[in-house]
Amino acid sequence: MQVEGCKHELEITVPVEDIQRETERVIADLQKKVRLPGFRPGKAPANIIRTRFAGQVRQDVIDNLVPKALTKKFEEDHLNVVSRPSITDLQFNQGEPLKFKAEFEVAPEIELGEYRGIAVTYSEPQVSDEDTAKRVEDIRESRAEYVNIDPRPVEDGDYAVVSLESISGLAEPVRQDEMTIHVGDADTMPAFNEALAGMNPGEEKEVEITYPEDYGQRKLAGKTVRFRMALKVLRRKELPELNDEFARDVGDYQSLEELKEAARKGLLREREQAAQNAAKEQIIDKLVEAHQFAVPTAYVDQQIDAQLDQQARRLAGAGVDPRKLNIDWDKLRDSQKTRAEHDVRATLLLDRVGEREAIHASQEEVDREVQRIARQEREPVAAVRKRLQENGTLNRIASGIRTEKTLNFLFEHATKEAPVE
Repeated sequence: MQVEGCKHELEITVPVEDIQRETERVIADLQKKVRLPGFRPGKAPANIIRTRFAGQVRQDVIDNLVPKALTKKFEEDHLNVVSRPSITDLQFNQGEPLKFKAEFEVAPEIELGEYRGIAVTYSEPQVSDEDTAKRVEDIRESRAEYVNIDPRPVEDGDYAVVSLESISGLAEPVRQDEMTIHVGDADTMPAFNEALAGMNPGEEKEVEITYPEDYGQRKLAGKTVRFRMALKVLRRKELPELNDEFARDVGDYQSLEELKEAARKGLLREREQAAQNAAKEQIIDKLVEAHQFAVPTAYVDQQIDAQLDQQARRLAGAGVDPRKLNIDWDKLRDSQKTRAEHDVRATLLLDRVGEREAIHASQEEVDREVQRIARQEREPVAAVRKRLQENGTLNRIASGIRTEKTLNFLFEHATKEAPVE
């Protein structure tokens, strides 16, 4: 019986004869295990077992019969159960049938509407000569060398190598023996620029720095810290010349023109990927909007767990222990619910489209991903495959490939509309 949305409820009765058979089987199992004074192992009479272990016999019979009865009913009614059943109103009296109620959730039945021709805003990305030149210049900057210069007063544009030691403003002092500051640069904090102006290598002074609230290092964010700063050496940046030799140094290019063409193609791939990803997000949103159906709470809870796990991993990666933060986890879970429901709907719909269009991950595609992971982790492919198979990741890899292929299919069949100027 459907209660609401994906929730179902069943009232199940197990006949007396099934209870009797199961009781005899449980008693027979106990006879083999229990040790009673005056009886050889396995030879204790059934009536003594039945009396002395009445409570255990009763519980074992319930524990065995309830899941069997549920599984049988699920199969008879063709129910795709996706949550752990909640058992209530259990009645089990001597000589009477076993009765209970079970509440659970089933996978939703999705009536798939039109999914080809979804309108999305999209235009083919372009790469200008200026874009290409900037990418090549970025490569050039990455290969710059920093050369020591003879001692003189600091000027804008210099790269000052300093040591810093906090004097006040922090609970735990910090010290940095060698920090490079680009003097006069827009990204350099003004207080450093002012303090360094006119200094000579070998000189020391005190400087007070007020860090913004959103500063990257949490221990400095929002703090006003006084440092003792010593200027150690000055350097200048030397950029390599843009020529064919530079291109050969960068990679497998025979000329600067080859490098520029590779840079242009790389930029174009990046922009195409970004533009297509944005269009696919539109497709997902419109697909979800066009299909309204109940979503199992079990699926939503799993999605929220995954989202919170990702957030915790990001915090841990930034050196923050989530357990030490004052977080209202119940409130945080509630705030994730809308997004989680959207993502669950999207996953179910993409799976349904993939099924309709017979889209699958080929063995070759899965093998390529396993090989990529093996190269990344520097482990034998066979060992990686075995581990991924055992922990269920291999199935998730195949599912991810199928989802991406389904999104590609929807993008190919979408109606692309130019953005409004």
